[in-house]
Amino acid sequence: MSISTRFIGKKILLLSALLMIGMALLPFRVTAGEGSCLESGMTVSNQTMRDLWVTGNGGRCFLWSKHHLLKLKPGAPVVIYRDMNCQTEYCPVSITFDNLILLDLDQNCRVKVLPDCNLSDM
Repeated sequence: MSISTRFIGKKILLLSALLMIGMALLPFRVTAGEGSCLESGMTVSNQTMRDLWVTGNGGRCFLWSKHHLLKLKPGAPVVIYRDMNCQTEYCPVSITFDNLILLDLDQNCRVKVLPDCNLSDM
C-alpha cells in the first residue's frame, strides 16, 4: 500500500506544480493582447446604422460612415458627433484607447460602437 500512497502523492505534487505554473503565466497571457493592441491600435467599427462624424485630438471634423472602421492609437482620444459641423456629440464621453482596451475581451483589438453609443467587443 505504500507504493500507491507514494504514487498518489507524486500525482498531487505534479498537479500542484502545473497549477502554479499556469497561474504564474496567466498575467502574461492577459497583457499579451494589450501589448499587440498598443502596437497596432484599436479598430473601432461604426455599427450605429447611421453616418457619424469624428474629431481626434481637437483636429478637423471628418465623416465616419456606417459600417466603416476607424483605427485608434494610444493617446489619441476621439469625440463622436451626430452632425457634420461636429457640434452635437453622439457619445457623452470621448472614446479613448484605454476605454476600448477594457472592452476587448477576446483581445483581438477590435470593438464596435452600437446605437446610443453602446460600446461592445467585436
